[in-house]
Amino acid sequence: MSISFKISCFLFLGIVSTNAQTNSISGKVLSEGIPLPYINVYLKNTKLGTATNENGFFELKNIPHGKYTMVVSSVGFKTKSARISFSGNEKIIKNFNLNENNSLEEIVISGTLRPVTKSNSPVPVEVYSETFFRKNPTPSIFESMQNVNGVRPQLNCNVCNTGDIHINGLEGPYTFVLIDGMPIVSGLSTVYGLTGIPQALIERVEVVKGPASTLYGSEAVGGIINIITKKPANAPVLSTDILTSSWGEVNTDIGLRYKPSEKTHGLLGINYFNYQNRIDNNKDGFTDLTLQNRISIFNKINIERKSNKVFTIAGRYVYEDRWGGEMDWEHEFRGTDIKYGESIYTNRWETFGTYQLPTSENINFQFSANGHYQDSFYGTDAYNAEQIIGFGQFVFNKQIAKKHDVLLGLAYRYTFYDDNTFATLHQNGTINQPSVTHLPGFFVQDEIALNTQNKLLLGARLDYNSLHGSIFSPRVNYKWNAKDNSDIFRASIGNGFRVANVFTEDHAALTGAREVEFDGELQPETSWNANLNYVKKIHTENAFITLDASAFYTYFDNRILPDYETDSNKIIYANLDGFSVSKGISLNTDMTFTNGWSINAGATLMDVSITENGIKTRQLLTESFSGVWSISYKFNANLTIDYTGNLYGPMRLPLISATDPRAPNSPWFSIQNIQFTKKFTNSWEVYAGVKNLLNFTPAANSIARAFDPFDKNVIFDANGQATATPNNPNALTFDPSYVYASNQGIRAFLGLRYTLF
Repeated sequence: MSISFKISCFLFLGIVSTNAQTNSISGKVLSEGIPLPYINVYLKNTKLGTATNENGFFELKNIPHGKYTMVVSSVGFKTKSARISFSGNEKIIKNFNLNENNSLEEIVISGTLRPVTKSNSPVPVEVYSETFFRKNPTPSIFESMQNVNGVRPQLNCNVCNTGDIHINGLEGPYTFVLIDGMPIVSGLSTVYGLTGIPQALIERVEVVKGPASTLYGSEAVGGIINIITKKPANAPVLSTDILTSSWGEVNTDIGLRYKPSEKTHGLLGINYFNYQNRIDNNKDGFTDLTLQNRISIFNKINIERKSNKVFTIAGRYVYEDRWGGEMDWEHEFRGTDIKYGESIYTNRWETFGTYQLPTSENINFQFSANGHYQDSFYGTDAYNAEQIIGFGQFVFNKQIAKKHDVLLGLAYRYTFYDDNTFATLHQNGTINQPSVTHLPGFFVQDEIALNTQNKLLLGARLDYNSLHGSIFSPRVNYKWNAKDNSDIFRASIGNGFRVANVFTEDHAALTGAREVEFDGELQPETSWNANLNYVKKIHTENAFITLDASAFYTYFDNRILPDYETDSNKIIYANLDGFSVSKGISLNTDMTFTNGWSINAGATLMDVSITENGIKTRQLLTESFSGVWSISYKFNANLTIDYTGNLYGPMRLPLISATDPRAPNSPWFSIQNIQFTKKFTNSWEVYAGVKNLLNFTPAANSIARAFDPFDKNVIFDANGQATATPNNPNALTFDPSYVYASNQGIRAFLGLRYTLF
């Protein structure tokens, strides 16, 4: 027998053997009889995987003989797995029914900068899916956060209704907001940027409470909010969501998946919000809700590479024309003292992405850049600003000796800021000098698997701020879990560092109602934080229950706080000559029942205080208690009712003087909502309900001297202080900074969703 004949036989038998392995598995993934599109289906520890099509169908072909664990998963549903085996030429048909689940076993990235299941993360990460936010639909992600425990959207101005997001009592500048893990919302857009993110593209939102400076830089002191957008390949072909209310608000979200080439998947999102109805229910002469015209365009592209390595790039543009003021204000009065109005034009662009280097090691280059341009008037005071931020970092991840998961990063951030205030004036007070900051940094993290039940996370970061020098941010996290993950305990300690820019962060400094003054050169803030977290999972025959409890403590040195009380005509900014503490406890619970009920509820009890000259006071505009809930019931697969709400305890409010007649503290108040959702087909869905069922609004006198916004009838003494007169017995001046809740009362809403898979 010739050698060539033997080789031919060998190749033939190999081909026959290979072709003989025609094992396959197919089926459908459903939820209560409804097909689920774009659900991940894969064989664990293999490269075999797919996603269901628009009819919920999947198929895996050419599976070698052997035993496998098949996994079916998607954010918003409880993961299911099944054992399967193939011995030869088998075609298995298997269907899966998934149960909705808002917060269990999702893959999260915010805590450690790498994908990990929520229960395995040594850093506690809260995850909120698209399903969670649909229980109380809102025109922006800013308002959506009102149902997250320990997180509160805070309005900072009675007139223009801009705001920020508080985490555990710490103001918006301490909250670091990212899109797909990239630092996008910062500085100026802490105030304005959160209202322009198309919700049709949001897959989930991850929340980390407490400092994350080791991974995300010096500003991540209070916590992070990471908005994860959908993957273009897994998104619906078309998704639309139109929401309107009895007040006249109209919000439109559109998401479109497209494929410009064989190797490229794109996702286009458009958000348009319009409100032009002048309402003054509290009869103070000012608009209860700012009039707005906003458009946001988002585009994300994933490029498939031969190596299967990641390459994604995205961009967003936001334009907004927002104004509030006296009911008869017109744009022709902008910047004059004829009628008072606060008018803000905002232009903002962003781009960000990830490129995985073509190396044998796992190295990612992540980048982002944004430009923010603001043209605004607060009465007669102009505020024009420009901010440009560029960011890039290399992240190297490697598993070493099975027990060590090491992460190394090299980062650089460039910040340019310029405005027309004295904040960017040269020391001589006559030459404009924009602020330019360079911030290179290096970070290292080692996640150590001590054994199957214990993990230790060690991290450190060193940044060099070109204005303030070196910044060192260490952290330590520890996690213990029971063998079946029914009990999880986490402990962490770390520090944060923040360089404040008052004019990019604090809207009250821009209102024009008070003069801004700096008491000395502002020094960077530092803080230390400790956190304990315990999670208990309970399975019963009829329910799945998760209890999540945390205790937190943050200590600040050099904190920068606004002083509204020393001088009624000024806001005085200075480093605290003392210390500030934020401490408290929180409890979350998720309960899913087989009879159609699901409950998500939480409460936070906290004490945020300032101690200066031995005197302890409560921080302004910070509640001591907050509670949230979301209760849902499915009558059947097509009809759902959602009852959501929040409850806030009293907050200390900024008064002008001891004779100010307004209440020094806000009352207990609750905002409650109800919604009915009806599915007609897998594509069409109608929802309707009522917001603010109790019709709660703040006191009508929240704006001091709303009838005299330019203080034309106020008499001032030689020191510039208002004096009591028959027409002004309490010696007040115009002041819109006394605000803790929206003036928007009860209203009906109606929405329509259409999804094409």
